[in-house]
Amino acid sequence: MNNYSPLRVGVFYDGNFLLHASNYYNYIHPQKSRLSISGLHSFISKRVAKEEGIEAKWSHIVEAHYFRGRISAAEASQRGNQLYNDRVFEDILMTEGIKTHYLPLRNFGGRKEERGIDVWLSLEVYEYALRERIDVAVLIISDTDYVPLLRKLNSLGIRVMLLAWEFDYINNDGVKVVTKTSHELLQLATYPIPMHEEIDHGIKKKNSDIISLFVDSGGGGNAVNEYVRPQQEPMPEVAEGEIQVSQILSIKNGFGFVRYPNNNLFFHQLDVVGDFFELAPGDTVEFTIDKNQMKQDVAKNVRKIAPQPPAEIVAEEDDADADVDEFDEDYDK
Repeated sequence: MNNYSPLRVGVFYDGNFLLHASNYYNYIHPQKSRLSISGLHSFISKRVAKEEGIEAKWSHIVEAHYFRGRISAAEASQRGNQLYNDRVFEDILMTEGIKTHYLPLRNFGGRKEERGIDVWLSLEVYEYALRERIDVAVLIISDTDYVPLLRKLNSLGIRVMLLAWEFDYINNDGVKVVTKTSHELLQLATYPIPMHEEIDHGIKKKNSDIISLFVDSGGGGNAVNEYVRPQQEPMPEVAEGEIQVSQILSIKNGFGFVRYPNNNLFFHQLDVVGDFFELAPGDTVEFTIDKNQMKQDVAKNVRKIAPQPPAEIVAEEDDADADVDEFDEDYDK
């Protein structure tokens, strides 16, 4: 074994797919914890060594790249602590030696969508393979659009490890959302790893490598979460059906957020009493608080009312800077 040269491993993340998986384990799965970047890298190094039949010390991640669409700075500035939270996550990626690649999200039919991320990721992986900079490419991807990439990598003799996930859940609108990795990708991969099965089995067996994949279970503090909040005091208990009063923080396409400590509250247009399209940021509304499918607090029965006296509004300002969750991008796919 001492005659081995270090095995060069490149890790390439489709950021949206990675965040989607992390959200699933944090909100839906019984684990109730986010994925850890350092835990993933440790798992990858060891698993590549196992599949290649070498000692773990000979498996080294020499390249790591993260690709994702991103909203503009102007939009982020309107979403509470969004700019700060983006920077926190980028610090996590930088600490783990991951290079970031962003493209602006495009507006298509009233929705923000990623365009071109799959092409950019594919070109980067292919360039590293063509220049013989990596021996094994580890891909965290799911779309069939990446099939040509895997075929090219196979033709170049680059082994491909594919971290695959399959899961489903019911979103806020009562719609079943299914996430699957393309079966064509699984067939083309040298080492297809069904992470949903690995994780469930490992948790039952209390496998330390699997447990370390999660932040709250030994994976450290670098969660796969672009919307990290500072620690805050617990939200006061509210009696069921009790009417609350606050202001609209933001309005999006079919949903919005109400200013409320400590986590601003999401509401859907179907939860509005009256005309949703008459609401605007800054409007005073009354509402009740309920739980969604993921056991998170959301605003219900949202109704526009006359503004409260200035003194009462000022009293609320100290609690007005909690950040905004990304329900539109994370749970409607």
